[in-house]
Amino acid sequence: MTISAGAIPRSLFVFALIYGGLVCMAGVLGTKIIALGPLTVEAGILAFLQLVVLSSAVSELHGTAVANRLVRYGFIPLILSALLIQLVIALPAADFWKQQDAFAGILGQGSRMMAAGVISYGISQTLNVALFDRLKSGTGKLVWLRGMIAAVASQIVDTLLFVTIAFYGVFPITPLLISAIIAKMVLSIIMVPILIQAAVWFGRKLDREDAIA
Repeated sequence: MTISAGAIPRSLFVFALIYGGLVCMAGVLGTKIIALGPLTVEAGILAFLQLVVLSSAVSELHGTAVANRLVRYGFIPLILSALLIQLVIALPAADFWKQQDAFAGILGQGSRMMAAGVISYGISQTLNVALFDRLKSGTGKLVWLRGMIAAVASQIVDTLLFVTIAFYGVFPITPLLISAIIAKMVLSIIMVPILIQAAVWFGRKLDREDAIA
């Protein structure tokens, strides 16, 4: 679909809204480490995989250039939400509210972790869109397969960047890297094929309704 001046396809509008919200949620959810059997991974992956699905779906429906633009605009809610969290932590708490330490402990991030999140987000999401598009020549219309391969590769890069930037020199990162990479690969293989097929189908449905209207 070609996007004309002043016209935004319904699927792109809806997906962009969801994408912006999930960018913020990924950072918040990432403060909890979840156990998947013997493996551990930050819970933000559950939102991040949906970002991968949405950027790939936008690439499929509206082209790689539009998907890359979506990823770049994603920096705005990502950085803004992180700064707002820091502002809220810095503001004095009400006398009757006794959860300041817990709030700051869970949501507060140092500058190093914030930098790690921004860098890993930008590089991994851009890589996901590029791989998803490049694989079109080999896997054709197999959207689920292209999405899965791109998601696995981008999640490996995301983990390597984030963990190394955030924690190198703080503690041994090899066990965390291995566990997180395996967990993200498993989640990508299980979740992405179904979700991306559903997202592309839903996007096309929205655009058909838009055309009829």
